[in-house]
Amino acid sequence: MSFYTTGRSTGCTPGPITSNPLNGICEKACIQVDKVLDSAMRQLQQANEQVTLDNLTPAGPTTPLTFVSATTNGDTTIENLVVERLADRPNFARVSFTAIVPIIVNYTDANGVAGSGTTTLSIPNDIILFIPQPSIVPYRIEVFGAMSSPMGTWISDSTFQISACVTLITRVLAKSEILVPSYGYCTPPAAQEYTQEICSGVFELPIYPTAIQNQRI
Repeated sequence: MSFYTTGRSTGCTPGPITSNPLNGICEKACIQVDKVLDSAMRQLQQANEQVTLDNLTPAGPTTPLTFVSATTNGDTTIENLVVERLADRPNFARVSFTAIVPIIVNYTDANGVAGSGTTTLSIPNDIILFIPQPSIVPYRIEVFGAMSSPMGTWISDSTFQISACVTLITRVLAKSEILVPSYGYCTPPAAQEYTQEICSGVFELPIYPTAIQNQRI
């Protein structure tokens, strides 16, 4: 079983609230979390981006190559971050940086062998975000990136030209201790192990025949 396969709801399992939400609250809990102070999303189309692949798998594909798809391949990182506070808006700042989105490109070679290679997309950003005033606990800026490309063309060697749909979510975070109402600790149920059920219908049989009273032989 798990929280979502038990088929029942208890006071110590996550899930939808079906009664008064105040029922069962037993404490004020201090939890340590990354508090999101601000967040902004950009969605853009990068057309005709040329990318050169590394780490070709398998090595030495036979050209020409045929593009299949490209997707995100890991966590997006930030380079050249600059935060400039706005004089007329002291709690806000101009945040500029380059988002480095790792991607994997899938292709087939001239012999029909499927292969892949890795590379990155570099996407400049220049946005305005809420930036807290200086404190002992510092803030930090992180970016989540997601990329998908259904269109691409092989150029030469391991170079492709792709059109990419990119989503970037920039967050201002601070490690915080927050006081929240709590229902107490979660109580995890026993795990439900996966089986192929080859013995289904066998283990459900009774060990001994069921006695039938007054049965005539």
